Amino acid sequence: MSMHPAQPSQSAQLAKTGTGTDVKTFATAVLLTFGAGMLAMVGWGLLGSGFGFFLGLVAAGFGLYWWHSLHGSLISAKLPARSVVLLFVADAILMVALLLLAR
Repeated sequence: MSMHPAQPSQSAQLAKTGTGTDVKTFATAVLLTFGAGMLAMVGWGLLGSGFGFFLGLVAAGFGLYWWHSLHGSLISAKLPARSVVLLFVADAILMVALLLLAR
């Protein structure tokens, strides 16, 4: 009779992640959603039509595809904090661009 060492349960592994990882995951989800919407609105603002909105959505789709290929998934628990900060900066730049277009 052989004895196999007990495998830690998945809930024990999830408990090791901590609050910081949860905050990064939530922030990533919010920033990706906000950024996709901002790209669509900047497209609308640049071209002044629904076609610009559509092009913004296409750009958002390509951006999400790039993000997925860069990190392995859209929202990952192992995401570097640097990526979340850069995503925040990109969203802030898009927001400023939209505010300037609205003048």
